[in-house]
Amino acid sequence: MSELASKATKLDADDLLAFKRSEFLLDGDVYLDGNSLGALPASVPGRLEDVVRREWGELRIRSWEESGWWTAPERIGDRIAPLVGAAAGQIVVGDSTSVNVFKALVAAVRMATTEGGAGRDEILVDATTFPTDGYIAESAARMTGCKLRPVAPADVPAALSDRTAAVLLNHVDYRTGRLHDLPSLTAAVHAVGAIAVWDLCHSAGALPVGLDEHGVDLAVGCTYKYLNGGPGSPAYLYVRRDLQGRFDSPLPGWNSHAEPFGMRPAYEPAAGAPRGRVGTPDILSMLALEAALEVWEGVSIDTVRSKSLALTDFFLECVTEYVPEGRVESLTPVRHEERGSQVALRCEDAATVMKHLIARGVVGDFRAPDILRFGFTPLYVTYADTEKAARTLAETLTA
Repeated sequence: MSELASKATKLDADDLLAFKRSEFLLDGDVYLDGNSLGALPASVPGRLEDVVRREWGELRIRSWEESGWWTAPERIGDRIAPLVGAAAGQIVVGDSTSVNVFKALVAAVRMATTEGGAGRDEILVDATTFPTDGYIAESAARMTGCKLRPVAPADVPAALSDRTAAVLLNHVDYRTGRLHDLPSLTAAVHAVGAIAVWDLCHSAGALPVGLDEHGVDLAVGCTYKYLNGGPGSPAYLYVRRDLQGRFDSPLPGWNSHAEPFGMRPAYEPAAGAPRGRVGTPDILSMLALEAALEVWEGVSIDTVRSKSLALTDFFLECVTEYVPEGRVESLTPVRHEERGSQVALRCEDAATVMKHLIARGVVGDFRAPDILRFGFTPLYVTYADTEKAARTLAETLTA
């Protein structure tokens, strides 16, 4: 056994989260793609079986009340809340991340341009953002009559002005795994009177976010990555409590009406988190998510963060030891305060390399043009997995 393999054995023996691995349905692969799709929690299949056969099959329409279907968006939102540092009553689950980005960004501009903010005609967007966020920001700018300015996150403070209405930023860069400074960037946005909107897709469930602590205005995120909700599981929308009365959604629907069953022609928004709802909730995937979130019982997000950093540190150590010098280049920051829960390696023939890795049982993913991504989900990834992944990468590159 190599020195690093022995180190992995010791680290696994001391792992405070090791007991969680058995709560997932895993095979023999080393699964390092939880930053795209989380592994299946063992509680989900049985819960879905019950939802389909009993709640839908037997209770049918009665399940909206008797099984709690109607209140699921807020109930599940409250389960997510502690994982992103939010008090209850501020998160609603439903729709996709894309739809929620649209709702949040347009509402942010509307809030910023009322009450004397008529001169605010600019939206700043993370220039390195996931493409969809950029597409939606462009559409939101057209809808609200704003100019869109793509800006690198580090340059946001200098780009802010009294013309800024809203700023859309990613907490973690999806390509490189770089963690952006949410507290200081939010404070800078607030200093000019603008609204901060954060995309948490690559941070929620992997590291502390502190939405309430840092005064974030609006936030969105998906649930199928580190929250393990399943393919296409519904996203969520956070609206800070003191802003909820001003949140003017561009997608008003019957589910967000103050009297949803009143069927009134005039729209009157509901109070609180339900104001972020639109149409009928996607119950099957939503209740699968609720079951998946049970794996977080007894888990501290700070413990998750500690293991995430330890795993990524160890992977980089193994890559340095095993992989021939110059064959890959790490794009992931060395400093912990700038790192999410993934490692991105630039590799000349990355697409082909990843195909070979997957064929050998190490599952990561590829991002054009030359990036190998490895996501580390602390609830089920072990140090032995990590050492094996780096060793297999080295063997693949020298084959």
